[in-house]
Amino acid sequence: MYKIQIVFLFLMMSKMALAQKKESQSFIKDTDNKFPIENAQIVYNHGDSHTHSGSDGLFKYHIESFPDTLTISYKGYDEVKWIVNNEKEYKNVIFLQHKPIQISEVVINNNNFLKAVTKVDLNKFPVNSAQDLLRKVPGLFIAQHAGGGKAEQLFLRGFDADHGTDVSVNVDGMPVNIVSHAHGQGYSDLHFVIPETVNNIDFGKGAYYADRDDFCTAGYVDFQTYTRLKNSMIKLEAGSFNTKRMLGMFNIIDDPEQRENFYVATEYNYTDGPFDVKQNFSRLNIFAKYNQWLNDNDYLNVQFSTFNSSWNASGQNPERAINEGIIDRWGSIDPTEGGSTSRTNVQVNFKHIISPSEHIEAMGWYSKYNFNLYSDFTFYLNDPVYGDEIQQKDGRNIYGTELKHIKNFVLPNGSVKVISGIGFRNDDIGTLQLNYVYHRDLLLDKKMDATGVETNLHAYSGLIWKTGKWIVNPGLRLDYFIFNMHDLLNQEQMPVGQSSNGTRLSPKLNFSYAANDKVMWLLKTGMGFHSNDLRVAIPEKENTLPYSIGADFGARLHPFKTLIITPTIWYLFLQQEFVYVGDDAVVEPSGKSRRYGVGLGIRFQPLQNLYLNADINYSHARFINEPQGADYVPLAPVLTSTGSVNWDFLQGFSVGLQYRYLGGRPAVEDNSIKTTAYFVNDLILSYNGVKWGTNLQVNNLLNVKWNEAQFATETQLKNEVAPVTDITYTPGVPFGIKMGVFYKF
Repeated sequence: MYKIQIVFLFLMMSKMALAQKKESQSFIKDTDNKFPIENAQIVYNHGDSHTHSGSDGLFKYHIESFPDTLTISYKGYDEVKWIVNNEKEYKNVIFLQHKPIQISEVVINNNNFLKAVTKVDLNKFPVNSAQDLLRKVPGLFIAQHAGGGKAEQLFLRGFDADHGTDVSVNVDGMPVNIVSHAHGQGYSDLHFVIPETVNNIDFGKGAYYADRDDFCTAGYVDFQTYTRLKNSMIKLEAGSFNTKRMLGMFNIIDDPEQRENFYVATEYNYTDGPFDVKQNFSRLNIFAKYNQWLNDNDYLNVQFSTFNSSWNASGQNPERAINEGIIDRWGSIDPTEGGSTSRTNVQVNFKHIISPSEHIEAMGWYSKYNFNLYSDFTFYLNDPVYGDEIQQKDGRNIYGTELKHIKNFVLPNGSVKVISGIGFRNDDIGTLQLNYVYHRDLLLDKKMDATGVETNLHAYSGLIWKTGKWIVNPGLRLDYFIFNMHDLLNQEQMPVGQSSNGTRLSPKLNFSYAANDKVMWLLKTGMGFHSNDLRVAIPEKENTLPYSIGADFGARLHPFKTLIITPTIWYLFLQQEFVYVGDDAVVEPSGKSRRYGVGLGIRFQPLQNLYLNADINYSHARFINEPQGADYVPLAPVLTSTGSVNWDFLQGFSVGLQYRYLGGRPAVEDNSIKTTAYFVNDLILSYNGVKWGTNLQVNNLLNVKWNEAQFATETQLKNEVAPVTDITYTPGVPFGIKMGVFYKF
């Protein structure tokens, strides 16, 4: 009996040692951002055992007999089944890919909540233009006043941010905003992005994020492209006003075993537009992206994009010229407006996993940019003979880099994630001009001709502390700017140029409390800033980096699986306001301003194939140091709303109706001139099959007359004896149809 006990004990110890030998560990991360996924479920030992990943994505397991299949699942991600035939097949990292999700699968206390919501929106409605992409950002409203050639005009949180002055726009983390731009500070032309390559949209309102930089006062948007394509595709589109579009997306390398992907996408657009003067709008885009996991710890991404565009502009015509029959609605006072632009980007990303709880990310990027724009805002106000057409030229090389370190700590009652980073950006501006010209060809006078260098050095650190139902997120950001400019028109007084510098410290502190899985409360506070144009910063040497202070209080409500509601109230103070001055095509400082407002987002999916969403925003914007009644911020949006309803029916068919509403706004400080409100609907019909599909897009379904971009401008027409200040506008597109067909392979 004693011998039997010894043998039994020996066998048990051997089995335990063998089991211990087979014990392994891996960690689970998001395919796109490489962040750990907490609380993912792992089922193994032929379905008899399971475990969950920790806050750093780590999980431990031991397989009792081979072969075995590990099933890894988490809400909002594609399930992964990993077949393990022997001990050598253990993986250090397992990646999960976001999938098209339903509203019922969105988790309100997840860090990816906002991305999950926009992912649902993206999946419901196809996008095929930069305008479509921007309209996917909840609360962001846009207008176009050059027929697609110039960057869009952005409205967010009570800001008419022109082309980006108070909205930070990024693509895969690379800044799109261009500082000290010839046309406007923070100019953000997103047209180098091919819409079908965008996988998701990360966004945030306010200035509450330590890793977000210049121009993030009203908020930020980061468009994130696909790491890999599910399939190659060719698409052809054609429509009203001689509109044509061709798209090709091609998987060159798609090797799951080597974890290597490479794809190329190209796009060509052309349209004449509805205007009397043909827009002759032409744009060519090329995008390429290469990704590979060099080993279990090192990831490399290289991407390239380039675009070239030229157009004739629609112009901003005085209301009286159309009312008096001088021109019709689609005519032009100056038919020679237009321009051309190009941007080429190279970006390299590298990620190194130090341990299951720690990794670093490094990004470097380069952009070559050119811009040449002809505009006429005042017509014959300054020059009664040749007119007031101006030329704005910008040519530069931009360099930047960012190094980020992420470390996770597990605490007895929670966890802490520390995110720190340093970086720089350098704009080497070779051309910065503002010229008076006649019909593009004849140079009449040079008003500005300069070169310059603008450098931004920055560092930040923040932590996300999770304890119980609370998340506390403090952060601190430091920015240092160096401005250098050489005025080529004033070389005697500035033979070696002039310089200025500025420093901005921006603290952040955010709280959230998850009462349960249906209610989460949020309080966000922080300071942000936008940099001044160097043509303002150098001579003024004050308010180089005007700051903002703001706060949000809101909630994420998930009362039913099919409904998400996000109410918010907010406040924002800005040290320096900028107002667009049409006759000089520059921005000017106008003092302190205060904004507050409310926002409401609704996502409702009563049936799996029926989806509705709406965003409604009200804002109140006033100058602080101006007398009451003369303190309106011109063109600041008051009431905006966007929304849509989408119904999937039969097998692969869908129909969607979307709307956008922009209420009337004060056009001047005393509110004596107002813009006109508009409400526009678009209809989208589509079929998406296994190998092919088609779509029909109807713009301005009800063919309403609406004015898209509207300004109060002092202008003088050819036969007028005195200037007049009234609304100038670009008419919104009329009823139009665009149809496309695509093939997947």
